[in-house]
Amino acid sequence: MKKVTIKRRVYELLHNDSVSIGNRIVQGGIILLILCNALSLIFESIPEVRKEHEIFFAQFNLFSVVFFSIEYVLRMWSISCDERFNKPIIGRIKYAFTSMQLIDLFAILPFYLSFVHFDLRILRLMRVFRLLRVFKIAKYISALAIVMNVFKRKANELAIAAFLLVFLLLIASTAIYYAENSSQPEAFSSIPDSMWWSVITICTVGYGDIYPVTLMGKIIGGVLAVIGIGFFALPTGIISSGFTEVLEERKEKRAQEALALKERDALEKCPCCGKSID
Repeated sequence: MKKVTIKRRVYELLHNDSVSIGNRIVQGGIILLILCNALSLIFESIPEVRKEHEIFFAQFNLFSVVFFSIEYVLRMWSISCDERFNKPIIGRIKYAFTSMQLIDLFAILPFYLSFVHFDLRILRLMRVFRLLRVFKIAKYISALAIVMNVFKRKANELAIAAFLLVFLLLIASTAIYYAENSSQPEAFSSIPDSMWWSVITICTVGYGDIYPVTLMGKIIGGVLAVIGIGFFALPTGIISSGFTEVLEERKEKRAQEALALKERDALEKCPCCGKSID
């Protein structure tokens, strides 16, 4: 029984379900450590600072990995207190594959991979995952939680938009390849090489390093640039509608909570004199 009580307490401290002083202290400390990790990663990229404080950066990273590893284990252990993940094994596996838990795992994984036989080039690339610790703040700040909720809610619509983008990119790259390859074999040597120009044109950036010279190529480029302007309005509209829905739901929920609280207070008071009923 005592073990269950401890597990419940750990759950309340690590998950954003409580407003107790202990909960705020723990979550505030985690947020502070995450921000310090972000600053450490930034300053560590400066050669002079990294060379002068190399030992400090190594020790701080070790402390952070140990802390976040313990936090990860405690989260996995206590998550069975949540009704959605209350099955001892299946529930924890399901929770481990949630987006935030995957972020937690990838944030500490490069450190442990350094102790096994692993390609050092990939390991150096995976160090960028340390920056994922910043996204852990979304668990504790409601504004960031709203953003995450919007993307989760509109995941299907955004996936369709991404598919359309890939399809448009493929069509544009193929078209510009056949239009320009004979005139510029170096710039448009293949369809994959032509994708760079297609991406830059769809985004309407237009670096000018590669550009069409034939009449057909210029027509394709102009049409693609116009389509790109309208295309990027699509995900913007999807995300905007998602924010509107989430904020409206939060407003309705707060109104219902305020109404319920008002009704409860009214029941606890005498209808005649208005004094509280003991």
